[in-house]
Amino acid sequence: MTNTVDVQPLRSTEEIEEFREALKIAGKGVGQMNQSARNLLLFTIGINTGLRIGDIVRLKIADVKGRTNFTIREGKTQKKRTVHLNAIMADIAEYITEYLPDKPDDYWLFPSRKGNGHITTTQAYRILNKAADLIGRNDIGTHTLRKTFGYHYYQRTKDVATLMEIFNHADQATTKRYIGIREQEIAKSLRDFRL
Repeated sequence: MTNTVDVQPLRSTEEIEEFREALKIAGKGVGQMNQSARNLLLFTIGINTGLRIGDIVRLKIADVKGRTNFTIREGKTQKKRTVHLNAIMADIAEYITEYLPDKPDDYWLFPSRKGNGHITTTQAYRILNKAADLIGRNDIGTHTLRKTFGYHYYQRTKDVATLMEIFNHADQATTKRYIGIREQEIAKSLRDFRL
């Protein structure tokens, strides 16, 4: 797996759209059910909520169906967090209606094709990596989703303090480093530096 430090956010809407298209192509395998919709929703939830992949794959239909938000106890930190879904409710509703219409509310949102469980974080990594290979990227991993959320949230709001809380980071420097902002700030400050 790609090292978390080397994994980058998708920094532009063009990169996000290119990755969505790659996910559509990667989800259409020979001899298997079309997984594009599942993979696209996984990506959409990740880049719009900033949840860790381990928390995303464990979501059930009841957690998100018809909801503007829900509270989760994050797996890694065990801290409670309210997740807001307003902007992606239509995506979630369309996916459930189209691909999980007869499933009970306690069914996995991202079911595995093998057995009765949800996809694993390793499978999520493989899904993202397959799409990344199609577009020639080697800096994509499961943290790309969370970092993309953080990067764009920061670019729109410049509110690193709130982002630090969302991510449950100990300090703002950690948050900036995680989303790749600190590197950009340093590069910009050094661009025309000359003695």
